[in-house]
Amino acid sequence: MRSAIAGLAYREVFMKEGVASTLRQLDEALARYVRPDTFPLAIRMLKPGEAIPEGVKVPSKSMGEQWIVCQSIGVARRYGWGIAVGKDDVICPLAAIAFGLRRPNEEYLRGFASVGMYCKDEQAATNLEASTWRFDPGTYDYVCVAPLSKASFEPHVVAVYANGAQVMRLVHASLYRRGGRISSTCGGRLDCAEIVIQTLSTNEPKVILPCNGDRVFGMAQDNEMAFAFPWSYAQEIIEGLEGTHKGGTRYPVTVAMRDTVTMPKSYQELMKMLDENEATSTSEKG
Repeated sequence: MRSAIAGLAYREVFMKEGVASTLRQLDEALARYVRPDTFPLAIRMLKPGEAIPEGVKVPSKSMGEQWIVCQSIGVARRYGWGIAVGKDDVICPLAAIAFGLRRPNEEYLRGFASVGMYCKDEQAATNLEASTWRFDPGTYDYVCVAPLSKASFEPHVVAVYANGAQVMRLVHASLYRRGGRISSTCGGRLDCAEIVIQTLSTNEPKVILPCNGDRVFGMAQDNEMAFAFPWSYAQEIIEGLEGTHKGGTRYPVTVAMRDTVTMPKSYQELMKMLDENEATSTSEKG
């Protein structure tokens, strides 16, 4: 009984009134109208001193392993686990700097890790690093991610991996109430920063192109994209999915199939023969 009471008190810290209900409604709307192959994700940045949410594993403590952000996102959306990674976990220096877990040094700022791999020379690499989405060092201690259906915390960002048509439906939903356009930036790497930091920094939905690292370590597939939006958009996304579905914009896409198709010439000739055979048979019987 005591542990149950403690658990309820714990959830009250992370789950404000209505959050659990919205998480459930959002998860149900995504399952019904988008049908992604992997779990939609709740993502929260934990500030210094903020407790790890209930049921969330820290790889360095729970498993004696060091995971990176895209890998953690991949595990959460495929295994259904809640994962939190911090300074002691993240061995990708680019992600560690982007999420403010480590301070950038001069070598990083000059594009040390990008020259040759992503950029022709140091100037191009310097420009690439300067354009990377980053949190100020020390702002947060952990990146926390879990499936919407299992999250024991209020997310800052929701992310959905999906195919192009499914992402299109999420774009429709996000514009249903406000109109306009979705504007996103892409660098072909560090999509973890584009999913979380870009979305939080701009407070707007984003279309994300999975990066090379996400494909190698997070197992993002060639047919996948991602869509991310601030938690404050949750009700708009639900409303937008329902509204556009009622309006006739749906997934699976209702393609134009109601017409007489053109068969191969040999098929047409065979059908003509069948018709002639039936006509002859009917004539003979008469």
